[in-house]
This record gives sequence, structure tokens and C-alpha cells, in this order.
Amino acid sequence: MKTLKETACGQTVTVKKLSGEGAVKRRIMDMGITKGVSVYVKKVAPLGDPMEVTVRGYELSLRKADAELIEVWES
Repeated sequence: MKTLKETACGQTVTVKKLSGEGAVKRRIMDMGITKGVSVYVKKVAPLGDPMEVTVRGYELSLRKADAELIEVWES
């Protein structure tokens, strides 16, 4: 199982599954991250938090804790 947190800079991955529950999962889905969507990892901060990704044509910053809840596979 690979998560978005483990994805390297410059990689594009596809969301396989969201692991969070309740409000956390809802917040991630509200940001446009849903099953089957492509996510491009643009930048990762020096300490890994946050990471900047491109989803559905817009830029998004994600915390490491949220990225860990997003299961992905390489596109």
C-alpha cells in the first residue's frame, strides 16, 4: 500500500482509496481528492510538511497527516 505522503516530487499518481473517517475524509473529498482522480506532486517542503499538489487543475497544499490517509497507485 502506497500513500500520497510517500510519493516523490514530480510524480503523478491516481487515488485508489481514502482511509480517513468522518470530518477528515469529508474535508479531503471537498478538496477534490476522490477515488480515481490524478494527483501531481509539485513540491514537498524541506521537512515534508506541507506538500503541494495539483488536483483537477488547481494547486493544493496538504499536511503530511492528510496525505497519509490517501492510498494511491502510480499512473
